[in-house]
Amino acid sequence: MLQGYWGFKAACHFRLFTRADFIFTSFVHRASLQAASRIVVKLGTGVLTDSRKLIDPAQLEQLVAQLAAQRKAGREIILVTSGAVGAGMGALGYETRPTDLAEKQACAAVGQSRLMAAYDKLFAQHGLVVAQVLLTHEDLEHHERHLNARNTLVTLLQRGVVPIINENDAVSFTEIKFGDNDKLSALVASLLPADLLVILTTVDGVIENFGKKNAKQLSLVEKINAEVEGMAGGTTSVTAVGGMKSKIDAAKIVVRSGIPLVIASGKKKNVLAKILDGADEGTLFVAKPNKLQGRKRWIAFFHHPKGALVVDDGAKKALREAGKSLLPPGLVRCEGTFDADDVVRLCDLNGTEFARGIAKFGAEEIRAKKLARVELVHRDDLVIL
Repeated sequence: MLQGYWGFKAACHFRLFTRADFIFTSFVHRASLQAASRIVVKLGTGVLTDSRKLIDPAQLEQLVAQLAAQRKAGREIILVTSGAVGAGMGALGYETRPTDLAEKQACAAVGQSRLMAAYDKLFAQHGLVVAQVLLTHEDLEHHERHLNARNTLVTLLQRGVVPIINENDAVSFTEIKFGDNDKLSALVASLLPADLLVILTTVDGVIENFGKKNAKQLSLVEKINAEVEGMAGGTTSVTAVGGMKSKIDAAKIVVRSGIPLVIASGKKKNVLAKILDGADEGTLFVAKPNKLQGRKRWIAFFHHPKGALVVDDGAKKALREAGKSLLPPGLVRCEGTFDADDVVRLCDLNGTEFARGIAKFGAEEIRAKKLARVELVHRDDLVIL
């Protein structure tokens, strides 16, 4: 009986200890956000538009006021904004997001000009200048254009300007069909790099048991695993793309780059100031301690890989744990069509991608199996994900 009692006491003590330990860990990570000086803020369509799918002037005004306050406090602010297609839908009389590409592009073209006009007016009231930057994936994938985009953004920030970034939806087929601004904000944060990414949306953060009586918000995510990914869903909004799944995908990019992410409600007053004061606001995704260098970030996240190299367990271990290059003996098979200097996925025997790298040879040459004592992917051109 006594043994059972003390076992029960020990279990309770352990739970209390781990809970206290978690609270302390959360406090430390939250407090570190106070030092963030370069911040990317992404505003979703849902927090920018009203029930008529038009830009909500009062909501936009309070969000701009928050951003301006942080800029005046000495922080560099980069805004990634959604809302162009949504604003255009309202202006052109669409009740649901059009599926036809040309109609989407028409909405984006009309909505983008209205969106920028509103931002320009509101930031001007705070004495701040804004710059419109429209990007496509190709702008960030091509290495020279990638560096040019970064240099432009850095120069704007040095001049005290607030860059306002959106996908170039009016002309970009790939991005308007497959892209979302959650990913774009993560890529922009990695491009600079930023100290923090904040995604403001219509919910308070990642919700465990969403829609159930025992639902609760996650305060801290130290590792993105299957359980966390299982909490994410898409979106039912007629104006938006993505939902929580796309935000967790964005989190994977930035935390691997060494940048923390907070997902929080853009409907709350002063939410940005609370986050930057270290308050327990939204869901914080903790950055990995080892930051990727610029070229490694470019290899890992700014490409659509054109093929895959499947490796055996020994090669996977050598790549992940010993920092080795990929050699022909470790290759099981080559998938897809790609040329030398293309970025490819590196997968294990289960088909799970664990790294990306630049192939030194094309797919046909690799499949010919005539390569010996060469490096298929050099370790300097390889990133473990």
